[in-house]
Amino acid sequence: SRSTAEVRLFDAADIEAPPILVCGRRPGLDYTVEPAGDHLLIVHNANRPDFEVAIAAIRGSRPEEWTPILIPRPGERVVGIDAYRDFAVVSMRSGGQTQLRVMPRGAACNGAVAAGPTEWRQATPVPSEDLATIMHLPQSHWQTGEVVYMVESVLTPRTWVSYCPHTGESTVLKRLEVPNYDREDYAQQGVWVTADDGTDIPMTIAYRKDLEPDGSNPGLIYGYGSYEVSYDPWFAPINVSALQRGVVLAFAHVRGGGEMGRAWYDDGKLLKKKNTFTDFIACAKWLHSSGWVADQRLAAEGSSAGGLLMGAVANLAPDQFRAIHADVPFVDALTTILRPELPLTVGEWEEWGNPIDSPEIYEYMRSYSPTENVVEAEYPAVLATTSFNDIRVFYVEPTKWVQILRERSSNDPIARPILEQIEMAAGHGGKLGRYDRWDKQSFELAWILDQIGATE
Repeated sequence: SRSTAEVRLFDAADIEAPPILVCGRRPGLDYTVEPAGDHLLIVHNANRPDFEVAIAAIRGSRPEEWTPILIPRPGERVVGIDAYRDFAVVSMRSGGQTQLRVMPRGAACNGAVAAGPTEWRQATPVPSEDLATIMHLPQSHWQTGEVVYMVESVLTPRTWVSYCPHTGESTVLKRLEVPNYDREDYAQQGVWVTADDGTDIPMTIAYRKDLEPDGSNPGLIYGYGSYEVSYDPWFAPINVSALQRGVVLAFAHVRGGGEMGRAWYDDGKLLKKKNTFTDFIACAKWLHSSGWVADQRLAAEGSSAGGLLMGAVANLAPDQFRAIHADVPFVDALTTILRPELPLTVGEWEEWGNPIDSPEIYEYMRSYSPTENVVEAEYPAVLATTSFNDIRVFYVEPTKWVQILRERSSNDPIARPILEQIEMAAGHGGKLGRYDRWDKQSFELAWILDQIGATE
């Protein structure tokens, strides 16, 4: 569940002792707990939707007893916390980007000092590059004096760094080696796109430095927008092949994800799910109107719930895309959510709603579920990839969708084919093993590059 939680603590020194229930489950109360010596650090949303950090005694307690020590500013979101003897590391989101902050204790201690608001000092950000994803790598030693983290971006290969809170010095421990790649050949920028309702949507774009926004470039836009999963920038070596061919890469951070906080997620779920789709279309239109991507040279890609996004935008704005790759796509959403006997359906009602009990939810889902809304028009070329043993999104969903597309679209089957590939021995994540993954990725990218005219 993403709306409620219940945490119990077990005493590692006395495994037969009954567990401590920190706080019983309450509707709408979501929290996590981090032991910090003789007290607890609790990240919770009892007072604000974007969470805060509080301290509490090691016993059962109520949110009213938790003392706040870090309250995020507007536009910030507390994600989690890891405590050590001399400091704690807070994982945050600020301005749509990931951030780490170090919160020192009042003095170097061994965890035996009294817990209180004055014990913890003001949190300060760990240095990081703009438009990058930074992730704390928890240490197993309570007495550690360093913060080890990983940082990467669309253009920066994954890099492991050690940061000393006492001196402020950072040391690169390791960087992913990428043969025949020079980061200085490429550029990236963050832009804000205005959605239909006036909301500003963040988008990250990357491109070869010699490209100009002259309306001639091919482009590839990615999106997800569900479950409060943030589509943060990451380095994928396969993207280098597209960048070298002059493809403009775009990552749309649409509502339904968690990029801008809990409200960003709430504005893209249940009866607001269509915001996810219209945000993505607005980003696609911006790529055309800004001159970064040529008309009929933009491809889109999304996986799982991102595949639902692909199916929805294909119906709503087929003219904006030359090709769409939908991987293990959740495109028969209404049919699946109407079947509570399936192992994952009931838990999904928090995200999509319960169309069995709510006529309003039923009609709303029916109005956007891809298989229910295919129109008679020319569609982008479509590649649907799935796996026979996928138990999250059954292969029958994309199979049904592809058949409906073939029946109703006016596509030339050669110029704009509608294709499906089914892996016969794989699950939701595709085949295991790096060689099989590389084979899958190279096939999908080759298909996209061919469709947008970027094979050279």
